[in-house]
Amino acid sequence: MSISHQSYCIPFSNISNNDIQKVGGKNASLGEMTQKLKSFGINIPEGFALTATAYQEYLHANDLITPLTEELDQLDKDELSNLAEIGSKCRKIIGQGKFPKDVLTSIINAFEQLNHNHDTFAVRSSATAEDLPSASFAGQHDSFLNISDHGQLIDAIQKCYISLFNDRAIKYRLDKGFEHMKVYLSVGVQKMVRSDIGSAGVAFTLDPESGFENVIYITSIYGLGENIVQGAVNPDEFYLFKPFLAKNQARILYKKLGTKQNKMVYANKGPKPIMNIPTSTEERNQFSLTDEEVEKLGMNCYQIEKHYGIPMDIEWAKDGNSGIIYIVQARPETIHSQKDKNKIQEKEYHLLSKPKPICSGTAVGRSIVSGKVCLVNSLADEDKVRKGDIIVADITSPDWNPLLRKAVSIVTNKGGRTSHASIVARELGIHAVVGAQNATEKLKDGQLITVSCIEGDTGYIYDGKINWEQKQVVLSKEVKTKTEPKFILANPFQAFRLANYPNLGVGLLRMEFIIADVIGIHPMALVKFDELPDGPEKDEIEKKTVNFQDKKHYFTSILSQHLGLVAAAFYPKEVIVRMSDFKTNEYAKLLGGSTFEPNEENPMLGFRGASRYYHDNYKDGFALECESIRILRDEMGMTNIKIMIPFCRTTEEGVKVLQTIKNFGLERGKNGLEIYVMTELPSNAILANEFADLFDGFSIGSNDLTQLVLGVDRDSSIIHHLFDEKNAAVKKMISQLIQAAHANGIKVGLCGQAPSDFPDFTQFLVAQGIDSISFNPDALITGIENISMAEKQQNHSLLNVKP
Repeated sequence: MSISHQSYCIPFSNISNNDIQKVGGKNASLGEMTQKLKSFGINIPEGFALTATAYQEYLHANDLITPLTEELDQLDKDELSNLAEIGSKCRKIIGQGKFPKDVLTSIINAFEQLNHNHDTFAVRSSATAEDLPSASFAGQHDSFLNISDHGQLIDAIQKCYISLFNDRAIKYRLDKGFEHMKVYLSVGVQKMVRSDIGSAGVAFTLDPESGFENVIYITSIYGLGENIVQGAVNPDEFYLFKPFLAKNQARILYKKLGTKQNKMVYANKGPKPIMNIPTSTEERNQFSLTDEEVEKLGMNCYQIEKHYGIPMDIEWAKDGNSGIIYIVQARPETIHSQKDKNKIQEKEYHLLSKPKPICSGTAVGRSIVSGKVCLVNSLADEDKVRKGDIIVADITSPDWNPLLRKAVSIVTNKGGRTSHASIVARELGIHAVVGAQNATEKLKDGQLITVSCIEGDTGYIYDGKINWEQKQVVLSKEVKTKTEPKFILANPFQAFRLANYPNLGVGLLRMEFIIADVIGIHPMALVKFDELPDGPEKDEIEKKTVNFQDKKHYFTSILSQHLGLVAAAFYPKEVIVRMSDFKTNEYAKLLGGSTFEPNEENPMLGFRGASRYYHDNYKDGFALECESIRILRDEMGMTNIKIMIPFCRTTEEGVKVLQTIKNFGLERGKNGLEIYVMTELPSNAILANEFADLFDGFSIGSNDLTQLVLGVDRDSSIIHHLFDEKNAAVKKMISQLIQAAHANGIKVGLCGQAPSDFPDFTQFLVAQGIDSISFNPDALITGIENISMAEKQQNHSLLNVKP
């Protein structure tokens, strides 16, 4: 439908994406989805758009263009020294205007046609330059909620017009190169979804941190969605896997319970239409969406992205009365979608020291920086902030954008990955730690601190300036070597970012990090919880597992989800998960562990690896590990997961372990399952042919193999000089194993530091024909360079061999 100058109010059902210049990006998208996506079960609340033409009529009728232009011409565009003064004058000018009669009549008529049941409405700004792939204008203009009558509606629309000249909006237009008087404002009037008694949130059709595109990321809170945008609460988080959504298999990959401290609801009395109230303990301890609702919402987001053909930033709301989930906004994602997808350009960091952190929260961005703390409570603190400061606050506000631009990092008590602080940090190219809870109490004005977001999902704040090193990395994603480069991974929260690097999967995923750092409880303490002695440890386990009726399910749920993040990141490339390989002294440190672990003189050579899995002392704990893998492979569909057995001393032990695994629901060959053995004992190499009959592949653990071939304690500082992977005995053992593996038609790889540290060792492995080499993340690039150089030398040698 074409929009004439007299048609100031247009129903969403008559609007499409072709009307951006008339109704702005936000309203055009709502109209587009109303027209095109309802058949996919996507619900859009009814509404109408007050066109940009109405805004222009408002300016002309009140002769506002000249005074606004004159004020904006006086703006100090370089230093913005008079931004607050100019912005204030512009807002005063536009606030003095009156609506032309025909515009006013059109608004009231459209409102009465829409308001059948005395509903309440949301009034949202929608600028003609807004929600574009290159400029979102997110949070720059104002919205108003719980509007119920003509007077409130007209007042809210005028306030939307005024917000076009917020200081932050003026600054944003300057940054993005838009002419102030050529950006026009449309206003969307939309039926309110009763999320005040339901829930609401934000979704991205990629991972907002890494830009990884194979996931849908959803955040959710109780009450109106403004709290999540403002970062006033720590939300629930969910990931869904797009390749499965494409097959109409909506399964939750990962979920994390947020604290959800408050919820925004309708106010019954007082001047403000909305207010914040605390959530109940019951609400905080349960997810604000059911799994079924998350899966339906994830499918909606997938269909929206598929329609638009680009990653999207989506706002949604669940009506507490009807239970229906509505999409209330969808805009293009503007950070990662603008990057070159074929190249990686980022800094690699390595910590040289790691003291105990002062506090921690959710990491946003990937960087590390030191600076002085500047505690900010409100915009009144703007003069305190100096360039290079680290701003520490309870939450941030869109009005703070000019002062946030001075900061090198942001730390907030509240908020999640979709909060205002997170969005601004990404746009500014700095990092933030959000949801740190007590940062404003633990950090002091002027204190020198280091903010680190290079250690995975968690961001840490350290006292003082700690030491780190960094280097710039620019490389192609394409793997160009015959020998397959793979990762050694422990932290699942690095997986989405690392999946962009040139690699052919994960050769070693260590389960121990998840068990120790995330689960924190000995598996047997969950299996035999009732048998634990009363005391602080049992109380702590009860507290951690409070939301799980079956405490064993706590273990399998967390482990399968975290392993699933890695499986999804590299899918369909293989991810080889090594079953737990703690030593007894390490197991004993877990909650409840001392009850189940023996004291050993030499844990390195004791009750570890394969010997535990079939033993009565740990077999039931191993069952939980196997069940986690079974959930991933058989229920989630992550068939790229393979498993690896560590420290398998004899073939007889191998047979016992394979039978135990089968008893626990995993069977070699079933549903394509491959089982590898970690080759770290001389017996594995000496009897390689026999082990090859039992397993699908070998993975050489060079550290343990070197230790056991040479009889050197790798942790001893006195004889550390004797520890040498390049020793002839170690190399002979490796060579023997590679030849035996290939003679039996199975693959063999190596996991260790040596191939990145020693080019000549890499050359040896390549010459022996090893299939893959796995590296720690910080060593991958060097390792690939060493492989490439070794392969060139190998080819050169072959060419020079005379027949």
